[in-house]
Amino acid sequence: MFLLRFLQSKQNKQNKEEPQETIQEGLQRLERNSNDFTKKAVFTPYGKVYAYYFDTLIEEDYYQQNILLPLKEKEWRDYKDIANIVSTEETLEASQFSDIQKLLLEGYVFLQRTEGETKGLLLSSPSVVERDVGVPEVEFSVAGPQEAFVETLETNIHLLRKRIPLSNLCIKEIEVGSVTQTKVAVIYLDGVADKENVNTVIQRITELETDQVLDSNNLAQMIQDHTYSIFPQFINTERPDRAAAAITEGKVIFISNGSPEAIVAPSTLIEFFSSLEDYYLPWQIASFVRLLRFMAVAFSILATPIYVAVLTYHYEMIPEDLLITLVLSRANIPFPPIIEALFLELTIELLREAGARLPTKVGQTIGIVGGIVIGQASVEAGLLSNILLIIVALAALASFTTPVYQMGNTIRIIRFPYLIAATMLGGLGIVICVLFTFVHLIKLNSLGRPYLAPFYPLRFQDWKDAFIRLPFNTFTSRPVHSRTISAKRVPFQKAVQKKDIDE
Repeated sequence: MFLLRFLQSKQNKQNKEEPQETIQEGLQRLERNSNDFTKKAVFTPYGKVYAYYFDTLIEEDYYQQNILLPLKEKEWRDYKDIANIVSTEETLEASQFSDIQKLLLEGYVFLQRTEGETKGLLLSSPSVVERDVGVPEVEFSVAGPQEAFVETLETNIHLLRKRIPLSNLCIKEIEVGSVTQTKVAVIYLDGVADKENVNTVIQRITELETDQVLDSNNLAQMIQDHTYSIFPQFINTERPDRAAAAITEGKVIFISNGSPEAIVAPSTLIEFFSSLEDYYLPWQIASFVRLLRFMAVAFSILATPIYVAVLTYHYEMIPEDLLITLVLSRANIPFPPIIEALFLELTIELLREAGARLPTKVGQTIGIVGGIVIGQASVEAGLLSNILLIIVALAALASFTTPVYQMGNTIRIIRFPYLIAATMLGGLGIVICVLFTFVHLIKLNSLGRPYLAPFYPLRFQDWKDAFIRLPFNTFTSRPVHSRTISAKRVPFQKAVQKKDIDE
């Protein structure tokens, strides 16, 4: 109710400040400003009508067959007759130019019987360009559905409704951006999602003052709790099945028109390391893969800093047999370990960035050939040790195991402060960085909810889907950190009961 009054007062204020433009003045302005705005006089046996539309927003064949042909072949006298004979999904009489202009920019056709008339008829028309539903590319999985969101909001909502055919699946549309006027859909399950979470998302989006919203990720950065943190606070996904699973857990998602990704809120750190494929595989395999993923992330962050710290300050900790190998590999290296490590890390980041910006096949070739050539040449030239080359290559490989792309970027970046701290203070510097990271994570919130749940605060009930994934018959309730209205999924007795046929 508060949001409705806020929007009404905002609209009334704008109406008072700006003088109302007549239909004729507005149409003439559009015709002067835009070459793709078309005005056509249509002559029929039953009278003349004027058609106004943006020819870049409608399909010409649809316009000819479903609007012009019925006007010429069937008898009509007024707008009511025209609305009955045309073959369009929606017809609407309008007298305010602000409403007419808004729908014209969405691909509608505006008809008037005479120029200068104070009203007219708006006819819907399908969009010209719409990408078909394709296969996920960023979150690809071998098992499970092979559908991904597209840039059309209506199609994305259809993909979600197909998976959650419930009447209490609520969709609230909000327009954001004074210039782009981007449609944003906030989607949640009424009676399950926490109302405070829903209201927080809607309020933050509604009160956002900006001129443009280009993408869902762009919007997520504007409304997140901690703007200056390098850690992402909302999960983005291109998979409708993951978004639907989040909704049934009691979370809130939002999608913007023109974006092929949905944003899940609130989110926890542990969820950034869980893949949807974990739920399509047996729980033992899924748990092993998830633990492997956590170990890979720890190795990616700590491996190179530990190498630098040990060789700079703590070489007495190296076993004698390994020390001989390290001395031989570094015998002709003129640089300290930190210079070697930074050179290799920056080289890998350059190769990764170049591969991402080039066409797919060329990018793969550049990444493989460039990495081999540069690495081998550097070792043979005596600039790098081969042991460090192996460690940095494995650390880079381990960073790719993170399922969510934004968290993968964070892991790539935070390795550099760890490297600098290891160079300055050795092992103590690494410990200080680890403690600082944990303190920072404890202070973070996602939509006002603890970012480190279920570990801080402790929620043992949610540990069944944290570091490991237990069998589905243990998932009798929704996550505690989501604070859902309806926490129970299924009674425990029914979840574990086996109704086999007696032989």
